[in-house]
Formats: sequence, structure tokens, C-alpha cells
Amino acid sequence: MKAVSARIPRALQIMSRIKCADNSGAKELEIIAVKGYRGVQRRNPKAGVGDVVICTVKKGKEKVMHQMVYCVIVRQKKEFRRSDGTRVKFSDNAAVLVNSKTFEPTGTEIRTVIAKEVVERFSMIGKIASLVV
Repeated sequence: MKAVSARIPRALQIMSRIKCADNSGAKELEIIAVKGYRGVQRRNPKAGVGDVVICTVKKGKEKVMHQMVYCVIVRQKKEFRRSDGTRVKFSDNAAVLVNSKTFEPTGTEIRTVIAKEVVERFSMIGKIASLVV
């Protein structure tokens, strides 16, 4: 995984509900852990755009319901600042389901917009996305 070029505030924490942006069958996800989080003891782990999180599927098809899945966050409501000075924020929080070992997406297409910082870190997600901002 490469470093992200923007300064991203970690706006999503444990128990946050987010949308699924791909066509893997899941509709709504709940964050239960943040992969690679290092912080103060007993502090709730937080995540932002480009972070890998572990989620449970709360709404979706029967095949994926109530399963633990790995996801990459592709959008967040809280604005973040890019290195050129522009600020970016989205209308909702969303994630894409990925493989637990190689972090390749499980879905075949993403019809909604995703952040450019995600494509810098995970190029395979950028290949199936229709629009990158």
C-alpha cells in the first residue's frame, strides 16, 4: 500500500453505517474494526478515505448477509484537503468490498464516484470505477 497524498481526517469510527458502492450484493455495512490502526489505548479506532476496515453486512442479498468482510472506504462526508489546496467532500459515506489478502475488489463495477486518493493506494479499484474525482 502506498501513502495517500492528501491530509485526510479520520471521520468514521466503529459502529458507523456506510453504503456499499459496488455490485457485490451488499447494500449497507457496519464498521467493526480498522485494519492497521495504531492509537491510544481504549480509544475508538477511526478510519477515513483509503483505509481498510472490517465490516459486517447489515442489508443486502442473502448470500452476503451477516458476514464479516474487508472493505476500502472510497467516500466520506467530512471534507478533506488535498496537497494543491482544494477541499473535497462527498454527500455520503461509502466503501467497496475487497479480498482479505490481496485487497482486490470482489465486485465487478462501481457506478458511483470515488476519491482519487483511493486509486493512488489501490489501483485495482480504479480500474472498475466509472468516475474518479
